Amino acid sequence: MKMISKIAKATLGLVFIGSSSVFAQSLADAKKAIDAEQYQKAKSMLKNLTVTQADKDENFFYLGWVYIKQDYTDSAKTAFNKGIAVNPKSGLNYAGLGAVARLDKDKAGATTNFNQAVSLAGKNSKPFVYVGKAYLLPTTADGKISVDDASAAIAVLQKGKAANPKDVELLITLGDAYASQVKSNEAYQAYSDATTIDPKNPAAKVATGVLWRYANNFEDSEKQFQDALAIDPNFGPAYREWAETDNRWANADPKMASVKIKQAVEEYKKYLSLTDLSVESQMRYADFLISAGQFQELQTVAADLSKSAKSNLRAYRYLAYAALENKDYPAGLAAMNTWLAKADPKRIVPRDYLYLGRLQIASGQDSTGINTLRKAISLDTTQVDVYGEIAKSLYGKKKYGEAAATYANYIAKSRKVQLNDYLSMGMSYYKAYNDQYFSTAKPKPVADTTLLTKADSAFSYIQHKAKAPSGIVALFQARANDQKEPADRTAFKGYAKPYYEQYIALTTAKGVTDADKSFMGEAYAYLGGYYEFKEKDEAKAVENYTKAKELDPTNKQAVNYFARKAAGGKSK
Repeated sequence: MKMISKIAKATLGLVFIGSSSVFAQSLADAKKAIDAEQYQKAKSMLKNLTVTQADKDENFFYLGWVYIKQDYTDSAKTAFNKGIAVNPKSGLNYAGLGAVARLDKDKAGATTNFNQAVSLAGKNSKPFVYVGKAYLLPTTADGKISVDDASAAIAVLQKGKAANPKDVELLITLGDAYASQVKSNEAYQAYSDATTIDPKNPAAKVATGVLWRYANNFEDSEKQFQDALAIDPNFGPAYREWAETDNRWANADPKMASVKIKQAVEEYKKYLSLTDLSVESQMRYADFLISAGQFQELQTVAADLSKSAKSNLRAYRYLAYAALENKDYPAGLAAMNTWLAKADPKRIVPRDYLYLGRLQIASGQDSTGINTLRKAISLDTTQVDVYGEIAKSLYGKKKYGEAAATYANYIAKSRKVQLNDYLSMGMSYYKAYNDQYFSTAKPKPVADTTLLTKADSAFSYIQHKAKAPSGIVALFQARANDQKEPADRTAFKGYAKPYYEQYIALTTAKGVTDADKSFMGEAYAYLGGYYEFKEKDEAKAVENYTKAKELDPTNKQAVNYFARKAAGGKSK
């Protein structure tokens, strides 16, 4: 792959540091490679160990755990079952089967296997560790750990701690469980205990750095990563978490954004160079690029991944996401369709349908895209902001009634509503009424005047909440209220008068441009009609009609008025 080879050339020296260890056949070396996220290296070692030391169930467990980390749960399950075949009392491999069941959303299977793992553990703390780790594996698109899962992890890890209070891996995992629930004091204590027991453990330093990151203490966070790299310069996870920290720093401090994003990308490339440049590492890099908003880089990486013979199908998801952001809609649509058609249905997440719907709309398939977005919301009801996208698309399709109802739904549910959304809703209601009023359908529908009331309410809300009243909003308030007038002008009520007057005052104050003249003509013509029919004030009628004609010589009301005057007052 171009991207991989490019990074490899830039970091050739780093890739081969300690490369002789690839041929080491001890389980300790394989576990060290797992901790450093050198999964391909670890897998190669463990596959060999399952042959040369086929009677040791631990070899099969750690091979299965690598498969879990690489998102190959079927292969993981096979390895764990082989470990149990070698040793039916292998608590570790039952923990592994529980992890697979949990990822497959088999809650009962997970519980059964976890209980079996704990019952077989005895004084061995490792089954407790990996049951705890299994509870902390993310199973949702947002990667968050539920309170129940975190509590279950903490409970089992505390039992493991009683069996072996000096298990550093257990203490770090316990800290991770607390950190997932923002229990920072408890997490910090667990990490500190791990460091006290093994001061040369880089993982404990990195975990502490992550904890500081979520407190937005970026300087202390970076110091922890530097300390970890001082212990082991080739410990890749330190660079990965450093990259994630700089990305968060960029989002928290706009002044630092450009510098920190650049540093984050370079740190992540360093991580890749230290973690065997596998497809799985590239996948993790792709996840990082999404969070960092680096979609040009993401599309390049995803395109290279999708061409690889060993490609994980997930590359097509990344390609689709990146292509949408880069406005390469044909490539994005093709990639997303490939992903949805070929991926295991368990791997499809609501966000995939969200991107598919956006790609369809961007490709001109509005109706299909709207339905897809609705499916995304039905699968993840927290995605209420998508109602705004659907409403915008419906408005573009001139389906104003549906657009208005959808905007109303969006405004009622979203926390990101802006005054422009109220404007769009008001315009939708106003145009929905006009569609009915001017309809040529037979039988003609009865125009629903409540639509005008809702439009006026939306416009009024804007004028009340805005820092200063808006001329364009006043204009549409006037139009909506004018539509409420009786068809017979002799029964004129003047509902729109204050709004047209406000529009004139606001526009005059800012300075009338050529673009304003026809609207100003409309406003003065309305006032001319008001004084002609409602107030019977001919002087004021002439004054306003004259201004209307001066601003817009083509204004029909003004032209008609002066034509009637010239004809002796007879209507035309």
